[in-house]
Amino acid sequence: MPSTKFSFKDSYTYLNGFQSYHETEAIPDTLPIGQNSPQKPAHGLYAEKFSGTAFTAPRHENQQSWLYRILPAAAHRSFQPISSDIHQPQKIHQIPNQLRWNPFSFDYEVSWVESIHRVSEAGDPTMKSGLAIYVYAVGKDMPANESFYSADGDFLIVPQHGVLDIQTEMGKILVRANEICVIPRGVRYRVTVPDGPARGYICELYQGHFQLPELGPIGSNGLANARDFQAPVAYFDEDTETEWRVISKFNNGLFSATQFHTPFDVVGWHGNYYPYKYDLGRFNTIGSISYDHPDPSIFTVLTGPSDIAGTAIADFVIFPPRWLVQEDTFRPPWYHRNTMSEFMGLISGDYDAKTSGGFHPAGASLHNIMSAHGPDAGAHRGASEAELKPTKVGEQSMAFMFESCLMLGVTEWGLKTCEKLQKEYSEHSWEPLKSHFKRPIAYSNGSR
Repeated sequence: MPSTKFSFKDSYTYLNGFQSYHETEAIPDTLPIGQNSPQKPAHGLYAEKFSGTAFTAPRHENQQSWLYRILPAAAHRSFQPISSDIHQPQKIHQIPNQLRWNPFSFDYEVSWVESIHRVSEAGDPTMKSGLAIYVYAVGKDMPANESFYSADGDFLIVPQHGVLDIQTEMGKILVRANEICVIPRGVRYRVTVPDGPARGYICELYQGHFQLPELGPIGSNGLANARDFQAPVAYFDEDTETEWRVISKFNNGLFSATQFHTPFDVVGWHGNYYPYKYDLGRFNTIGSISYDHPDPSIFTVLTGPSDIAGTAIADFVIFPPRWLVQEDTFRPPWYHRNTMSEFMGLISGDYDAKTSGGFHPAGASLHNIMSAHGPDAGAHRGASEAELKPTKVGEQSMAFMFESCLMLGVTEWGLKTCEKLQKEYSEHSWEPLKSHFKRPIAYSNGSR
């Protein structure tokens, strides 16, 4: 069930299921039977355990995989720091104002690592707490013998334009606009752009891992269904001579190490810690069929929970095409102030709560903790006067939100360097609102 029409077919093979225990091998009889680390693994391979949680994490939370590879990941020279303007420490500004950015530009001269710019952050990767939000604009393939991984957190990648062909240690993933993928902490990968320049958004979760939200009274199905998530099958290269460069993102710095073998030599693997992708077109939207607009949590695809029940370090929420049928209801999202921070992006089309212009695909907005926001003046006027008949909104559109319980700071790059911040977002959106208050004749100053 493709979400959009593409210029070419995704020819890769995938394993279906979210956090399922998968096993896959590119050569028969690679995986050992009944054990994980035999004295002599098949085909002269090395067994390597890859842990995404502590060994002693509860069984229902434990994430790990066993990799069977030509040479272990440890076989490299020492990491050395890279001088990089992009990943240097930046001053973080805590701002109560509503913020919005014009579409971020393509950069035709850079490959994946150099294309990533941090816009917002809260927390500390050294303490495995919080998150960071980035935009990327990549113009060319990563160098042929270069790979990258983040030790800081899981990358949730949301393409807005173009195609990312991602070769990971555990297999290949092709991800396009209207799809997402998650590259867990520590997974090494290489990105190419077979369809030309690409851009999009990234949420890096420093704390824990993304999971499916609980469904509660919804029942056993709905929202993002586990069977629609796809993990790569084993695919390997055999190269034990070529010089490779491995780049590590470590505490938001970049480090580089040299090794004389490919990182992509995993012949087989089994476990539940792996990269995966998901087609947003498969999201089963739930909504009101009587009255009132439900809380946006009803649109959650993935959540990164905090230690407080029901509260997320990062929720990934989408606003897909959907039917509105509520009676006697103001149908767009209501005006509100929120204890959560909301970073929004637009993949395509128009967002139904921002119809007066200014929020465009590849742009973004940030409504921080308790920053008042809601429909702009044009959206309010249109929704207040609309005929309340069944209406489909958001056709050819996809907006999303990274929502967090943390106060999101804005980087110097996001505030000044990128030169995309809209100077009069608040004035343009809400100052045009007019008072329609009419005091009943029988009432005066709250008394009858």
